[in-house]
Amino acid sequence: MKVTLRLRLSAHDAHYGGGLVDGARVLGLFGDAGTELLIRHDGDEGLFRAYDSVEFLAPLHAGDFVEVDAELVSVGKTSRRVKFEARKYISPRPDVSDSAADLLAEPVVVCRASGTCVTLAAKQRKGAK
Repeated sequence: MKVTLRLRLSAHDAHYGGGLVDGARVLGLFGDAGTELLIRHDGDEGLFRAYDSVEFLAPLHAGDFVEVDAELVSVGKTSRRVKFEARKYISPRPDVSDSAADLLAEPVVVCRASGTCVTLAAKQRKGAK
């Protein structure tokens, strides 16, 4: 099972000079995608337990369009192992004009992570799958 979120990062998301977006924003998006994944699988938002791996691979800036995947890789009684990936697929081109942007020929992977989410047995609803 896999879910995908797509959104545009705004000036509000920029945290550093040059419109750079901090990595915490990406982790928040992973949390949102993981929540949707658990709702689809268990009928409950569940809880994020821990990341066991996070790799920041490329920068994100205000104006970038990003796609975030959460994929269920294994299921225990209450634990769910999830892998995450965030890719930039459109970037602004302020060097051309204030409204120019490019669709990238290949999306750029900006972050990968894996972790464990938990849905308590009492909160798992049958038929939510």
